[in-house]
Order: sequence, then structure tokens, then C-alpha cells
Amino acid sequence: MHQYGLSFNFREPYQVLVDAEMIQDTTKFHMLLKTSLERTLHGEVKPMITQCSIRHLYNAETKDKAQKDHWIDIAKMCERRRCNHHELPEPLSTFDCITSVVDPKSSQTNKHRYVVASQDKKLRSTLRDIPGVPLVYVNRSVMIMEPMAASTEEVRDREERGKIRAGLKGRRGGVEAGEKRKRDDEDDDEGDGDMRIVNAETGELMEAQKSKKKRKKGPKQPNPLSVKKSKRTEAAKVEDEKKVIRQAAKNDPQAAEKALPAETAVEHGAVEGTEKRKRKRKPKDLAERQALPNDNAPANDSD
Repeated sequence: MHQYGLSFNFREPYQVLVDAEMIQDTTKFHMLLKTSLERTLHGEVKPMITQCSIRHLYNAETKDKAQKDHWIDIAKMCERRRCNHHELPEPLSTFDCITSVVDPKSSQTNKHRYVVASQDKKLRSTLRDIPGVPLVYVNRSVMIMEPMAASTEEVRDREERGKIRAGLKGRRGGVEAGEKRKRDDEDDDEGDGDMRIVNAETGELMEAQKSKKKRKKGPKQPNPLSVKKSKRTEAAKVEDEKKVIRQAAKNDPQAAEKALPAETAVEHGAVEGTEKRKRKRKPKDLAERQALPNDNAPANDSD
């Protein structure tokens, strides 16, 4: 019923046309007619019955008079639908009566949006050719709603395609239907465009300049963050150090010796060698040398 509501504007309470045989079968299986219809259609319903169907119940042949009265009581609780066949001496058949009520002009249209609950197979087969007619019947004490007929599905699909086309046309941003959008060759060049702005206080139109971004042609460049940086050579690093030392030497002559490593300092003559100088021992005085005992001198007799 949700699909019928979207495509054919069905609304609650649903108008359900029931025939005499439907009332007889629901009574036979001890089913409440309105409650079963609401459970099947998932919404509030308004049961309706034609004058011909009521006359069929009055003319029904049965031995149990109480049962016949019960059928008539249920039919009286339904809303009467005038079919304009009451003047006829005999009521029309269920097929002819309900068909004339659903589609009186044979235009293949369910104008009043009726839901038909009938046990007549021939009637249900004919109403399947009319788009937008939900059909309900009872099978072994179970009330069933028939699947959507092929004619109804075609109308539903056609309306959905129309809605999709209408949505796509609305997204064109003011371009009329059938009119193609023209692109200028100067869109790729850098330029200025006019844009109208409305002043909120005075309501007047103001002209404003809008800059257009220049579009670059050709292949895209790689992401600079993902590119691997090239390694600098040792010679380039030494050359940079030399430049720093030359600049520092102008301000402080000793900066070269402080900043340069041992290998670079040797090249500039700042340091004579990498090894530490050994301190030379000063020679002692002659008197001290004579005072020292000489192991190689001969021993004195007096001593």
C-alpha cells in the first residue's frame, strides 16, 4: 500500500469494496471483516458494499436463517455504495456491478482509488488490467493481498523515471530544458568576471569583480611531500663549511681554527698537525751537573 500511495495517491482510510461472497467466507472462518482488512492493508479501512451485493445476501439460499441474518448485519455495518442498479428487477452479477463501480467509463482508471476484496476469480483477473487496483481475497482462513499487477508496475516505473528526469533537470542551475550550456574558450585564461550583488540596505544592484583561477594544462606534477629528497655529496658539504669559515674569518681571525675540523684546518694552514706537541726538557746548569754523582767516574781513595 505504500507503493500505491506513492504512485496512485492512496490515503487512509482505504475504501475497500467487498462483495457478498467475501462476507460469507469471513463469517465461515470466524474472521472479523474490518479487523482482518486493516491487518492485511496495514492501515485504517472503510468497508463499502454495493446495493447489488446486499441484494445477493438477501436472495441467498440457506437453511440456517440465523446465519443469513448475521451476513446481513455485517453488510449493514459497511458503508453503502450506490451503484444505481437498484431499479433493476434483478441485481447484476458481482463481476458486472463492481467493474462498473471501479471503472464506470471503461477508461482503465481507478478514479476513486478503491481496494477490491472479492472471492470472484474472474473479477480479480479483469481488474489486474486496470492500473492501481489493489486486490484482496481469502484463502483457507487467511486474508491475502495480491502482488502488484504488471500494468500497475509499468505505471509506477514510468512515474519514477519521470521523477528522476525532473530531478536531473532541476540540478542544472537555471539552464532551461533543451538548452545546452555554452563554454567560452577564454575560461582557461586568467581574467575577471562580473558578479551582481544586491545591497541589503538600499536594494540596489552592485557590480563586483570576481577573479577566475588559471587552469594549468599538461600532466600533473607529483606531490612534493611524497618525492624522495636527493642526498648531497660530501664535496658539497665541505664546500659549504668552507664558505661558513671564510665568512667567520672576516670577523674573527681565530674563528677558522675554532670552527674547522682537523682535516679542513690542515688545508688552510691553521693547524700544523693533529698530534699533540711533546714538551722539550730544558738542560740543567753546569754546576748541577758536576754536583751529581757520576757512576762511571773512579772512586776517591779518601772516601
